[in-house]
Amino acid sequence: MTAAAQRLGLAQPALGAQIKQLEDELGVALLLRHSRGVSPTHAGKLLHERARAILADVERTRAELRAMGARAQDNLVLGVNPSIVLMLGADLLLRAREEMPGVHASLVEERTPVLLDALDRGQVDIAFLYNIEGRPGLERRAVIEEDLLLVTAPTGEPAPATVSLAEALDHDLAIAGSRGVIRRIVESEAKRLALRMRLAWEVHSVSSMKAMIARGEAASILPYSLAAEELRAGTLVARRIDRPAITRTLYVVRPEERAPFVHEEQIAAFLGHVVDGLLERIGPYARRLS
Repeated sequence: MTAAAQRLGLAQPALGAQIKQLEDELGVALLLRHSRGVSPTHAGKLLHERARAILADVERTRAELRAMGARAQDNLVLGVNPSIVLMLGADLLLRAREEMPGVHASLVEERTPVLLDALDRGQVDIAFLYNIEGRPGLERRAVIEEDLLLVTAPTGEPAPATVSLAEALDHDLAIAGSRGVIRRIVESEAKRLALRMRLAWEVHSVSSMKAMIARGEAASILPYSLAAEELRAGTLVARRIDRPAITRTLYVVRPEERAPFVHEEQIAAFLGHVVDGLLERIGPYARRLS
């Protein structure tokens, strides 16, 4: 109740009084009050479900009416992960302008946890997020599965194209902090297989991490997209981890209740072209999911 009152900009007693007034008007209890706070009754859940549908209809109607205006334009704030920017760069905004003439697009480049919070706050409209769990209020669609690779300095000696996860974890690894998606994936799989991970360095800067690897001070487990330039130049080398394979999944995520854009078809086509561009640049280390 306290959090709800703060979000609505109300004092908690005022919110409680409004809920009580609504219960009196409807003649049914909406919340069960107990020592741990409150929980919805069956009637409360039904009201919540219907209210969300009604509000979504209102927003949809508003968007459709706006579309009748000759100069209707959408504002799209798109959240993208740094690895996507590394792959597509300035092409993102250039293609957005070319392919969505009815949309003013802006980009927010951040890591997945930051973008998820921005979606919740309404600061981002649509985001490309890695390994996001399903949660109420968010619609997600898996679009790409990308392999994670063991990335090391070149040794000049022939090496197999693949390694096992156990072999990869036997290196002194430099990996980002515990909130990072890749760190969570690796630790989860190591725990599942009862393998020990040799975390030598916790490095939050990708450029610093790649410099350490190039000097032979550490290895890392990364997607191709985060080290593509160095791998093409030969300053780093990579091997696919295939026993078992470990991957990350890219999702397109948007709030469920947000009204459709006026130029929804243009936006959907642009998002599809972003996925196509990523698949082309990542090559054999990525697969389309939808």
